[in-house]
Amino acid sequence: MSVGLNPGETPRDGVALPAAASAIEAASATNASAPRDDRVRWPARSWIALLIFSGVILLDGLDISMIAVAIPEIQREFAISAATAQWFVSAYILAFGGFLLLGGRCADLFGRRRVLVIGLAVFALVSVLGAFASDAGLLIVSRFVKGMAAGFTGPAAMSLLTTTFAEGPHRNKAFGIFNLFEASGYSSGLLIGGLLAALDWRYIFILPIPVAVLLLLAALRFLPPDPPRSEPVRLDLGGALTLVGGMLLLVFTLVSAEHVGWIAPRTIAGFVVSALSLLGFYLIERKSRHPLIRLGIFRNRGLVAANLSAALLYGGAMGFQFLIALYLQNLHGWQPWQMALVLLPAGLMVVILGPKLGAAISRFGVDKVLLVGLLAFVPCYLLMLRIGPQPDLWTVLLPASVLWGVGFALSISALMVAGTNGVDDEEQGLAAGLLNSSLQVGGACGLAVVTAAIAPATQLSMLVPGVVVILVFAVLTLLAQLLRKRG
Repeated sequence: MSVGLNPGETPRDGVALPAAASAIEAASATNASAPRDDRVRWPARSWIALLIFSGVILLDGLDISMIAVAIPEIQREFAISAATAQWFVSAYILAFGGFLLLGGRCADLFGRRRVLVIGLAVFALVSVLGAFASDAGLLIVSRFVKGMAAGFTGPAAMSLLTTTFAEGPHRNKAFGIFNLFEASGYSSGLLIGGLLAALDWRYIFILPIPVAVLLLLAALRFLPPDPPRSEPVRLDLGGALTLVGGMLLLVFTLVSAEHVGWIAPRTIAGFVVSALSLLGFYLIERKSRHPLIRLGIFRNRGLVAANLSAALLYGGAMGFQFLIALYLQNLHGWQPWQMALVLLPAGLMVVILGPKLGAAISRFGVDKVLLVGLLAFVPCYLLMLRIGPQPDLWTVLLPASVLWGVGFALSISALMVAGTNGVDDEEQGLAAGLLNSSLQVGGACGLAVVTAAIAPATQLSMLVPGVVVILVFAVLTLLAQLLRKRG
């Protein structure tokens, strides 16, 4: 059984698959008569495909968040400093953010299914290496390679979704479910990681192995092979080297600035060299006959606005989680699993709203849904200004968690729809890589700015500047969308 269409078969239920690009055009041309999202029905093969794509993004979210609660245990076992231990998280983020754009473009060029399968295989193998690592250095290397693999699987899964489900109600519904899995991975990872770490921190590295293997086998069994290309693939090597080099150095500089200082020579040099590398990439792409990234894609105003909003939104969201952790864990001594319970209402909002987002976007339009989602962050962060000497669950923390969940659920799905609509099929991997890169770089920037604003945050009053920063991020995200609508 295959999820793909047989030769000569016409797409059913409005679902266009990768091997049938012409079906997408036909579906778009008849968009006026497309069914409402609440009446969308998919065959079993489409549900299987969506579960594979969603499982990949769930795995990425789990792997990022689970490790955070295990760091103290790993630190004690290997007798390493806190500065070294933070690289168990930072190495993954560095590689993930550095390779997303290249990973998305490779999916377009070499085949999305192929890139997804290879990435999952590497992810599973390196998880085995991490589970049995005998020293901290090997564990950090395994985290870097896993992040690199995720930098290829994430955009591949997302671009497979956008080329499998036709633009309109079908894609809107698919993105609602896809982002439900993504948010669930991040939110449940803290709780799952806390439970596993209580047994043995190595279980955190063992859990992703069977999940990755199952997804790999399902992709091989149910996803159709990549269609043959009419011309040979030419990889822009100069563009790839300058892009990856610039992105890696940019993310590395953002991640390490907290520890070495924002005006330290190393930080300034990192920003300068990464900017020069990315400038070199731009110049290479302008002159290349076969550019890695077609610069004309940035003429798509919806894509540019979605990426800007994604960076700002995720910067504020990461800052919010960081401030909650400092407030509850550092200042009040709560356990990670207790903090996860405070954020549980946010996860519940995602679970409740996720399956219904497609219908909402189809009925009210992506712009209105996005604005409502972005608006929810403003009162959420305003509530955080009321945190006091003792945690106030019922009038501050839990309402803020609910508002944050509503904002995240509505905004992320709407941004994914807005950032991929109108993009040619052959560049969907690039669009996915751009959106995911914006999220990661924006998150790193937001976390770095919040950290700089509150340092050293040993007293309650020192958290207030951090809350002001994330509130500014929320307002700027709203302004970016309002200006785009007026433009």
